Amino acid sequence: MKKIEAIIRKSKYRAVKEALHAVGVNFFSYWDVTGLGNEKEGHVYRGVSYSTSDIQRRYLSIVVNDDFEEVTIKALLDSAATGEVGDGKIFVSDVSEVYRIRTGEKGSDTLK
Repeated sequence: MKKIEAIIRKSKYRAVKEALHAVGVNFFSYWDVTGLGNEKEGHVYRGVSYSTSDIQRRYLSIVVNDDFEEVTIKALLDSAATGEVGDGKIFVSDVSEVYRIRTGEKGSDTLK
């Protein structure tokens, strides 16, 4: 099993959610986060441009069986990209075990 964590633009969240559902990833968690990166986001107020270093993003945490890793990553890459600096990052790590709290069942079947 793999844990896929993605940091994406908030504006791309709906497209990412639809892409994940289209490939069969129907459960994930997300949070609104603030981060620092290479992108410099600016705001204009009354004709004056203000530069801010804090950038609003959405953080997704997805756990999938090994056979869903590549399709999940492809869905994220295709739907979250704008081609500009600041599109985000994807992190992949191994998950050693998963338990379903309701039944105590464990293993990859708990993700279905």
